[in-house]
Amino acid sequence: MPFVLSVGEELEGVLADPAAVVEAVLRLVREGARSIGVGAGPLPDGTRGGPAHLYALRAADAAAQRAVRLAVRGAVPSEAADAQAVLGALAVVVQRRSAPAWEAVELVGAGHTQAGAAAALGISRQAVGQRLAAGLWELERELRPTAARLLARAAG
Repeated sequence: MPFVLSVGEELEGVLADPAAVVEAVLRLVREGARSIGVGAGPLPDGTRGGPAHLYALRAADAAAQRAVRLAVRGAVPSEAADAQAVLGALAVVVQRRSAPAWEAVELVGAGHTQAGAAAALGISRQAVGQRLAAGLWELERELRPTAARLLARAAG
């Protein structure tokens, strides 16, 4: 279901694909969301409500108390805790990435080669590689599917 602004100016959305959840969380982190709660569990007929919604509400409350301001609650608590740890690490990577690193990450993430990104940015291929390394791009690429698998397991 699409994201909507709810009471208290909270953004709520329903995503069935765990990889899409990871993408949404990281986009919200980059855009400076105050806190992010992720609920992983069954949804009755793909609508708002049900266990997933309750987990999301609990996660939102927990996120407000955490330094990273991100929490995951789910049907399988141990898997939700693991997903929270991986998403938290990804959030830190995204929050601390410099503007030059973001330029390289966005181009390479959109399918450009490092040489193509270098040409677009007017820098050397080695400089693109340095920006990607400084921005921990490879680590992010490795952790995204891990976070998605853990979210799927947390849903039960």
